[in-house]
Amino acid sequence: MEGPSPLEQLRRQLALAVGENAVFDGWTRAAVDSAAAQLGIDPVQARLAMPKTQAGMIDIYIQEVDRALEASFTPKRLAGMKIREKIRSLVWHRLEIMGPAREAVRRALAILAMPQNLPLALRISWRSADLMWRIAGDRSTDFNHYTKRMTLGAVYGSTLFSWLDDQSDGWSDTAAFLDRRIDDVMRLEKFKADWRGSPEHLSLSRFLGRLRYPPR
Repeated sequence: MEGPSPLEQLRRQLALAVGENAVFDGWTRAAVDSAAAQLGIDPVQARLAMPKTQAGMIDIYIQEVDRALEASFTPKRLAGMKIREKIRSLVWHRLEIMGPAREAVRRALAILAMPQNLPLALRISWRSADLMWRIAGDRSTDFNHYTKRMTLGAVYGSTLFSWLDDQSDGWSDTAAFLDRRIDDVMRLEKFKADWRGSPEHLSLSRFLGRLRYPPR
């Protein structure tokens, strides 16, 4: 498999710095120019590498947050961690990665909430939730695959909004909020596991099976 093109490599190099500079310059070409100057990159090449639209810049930034998150959680780091600890650590480290760009993230959410950007916002949310579950070791392919990602997307989204307004030391209020949301997820997963082994689930599975494969 071929590696990223030189332009893609440059885009990845710039992405997080563009987010940090968007705190002051917004998601604009000025943020790209500031990031290029910060990293010693030719501004013309930087402008070619980065998307021209605000939504496009935000998408590239979040893709790089995802890459940084994946690089941080090596198999060695994950070894011995329970699933609750994995998910909490993944969500929390995402916030740490975005910390220098927190005000820019606030602006980014407002931009992604615009009607024309909602399809992109949904793709970004799903992509990030899917990545976190895959890093955590989830290999499900059934209906559980989708419910896990929808649930984590909701947990992460609500935690993100809490974090944006958190003025407590060390984001302690957000940490407590995240712990409560993770507890909710774990209770839901336990309920689903218990229900899958129940007679009601087995009856429903047989019923759905008959719908798909009716008796002859």
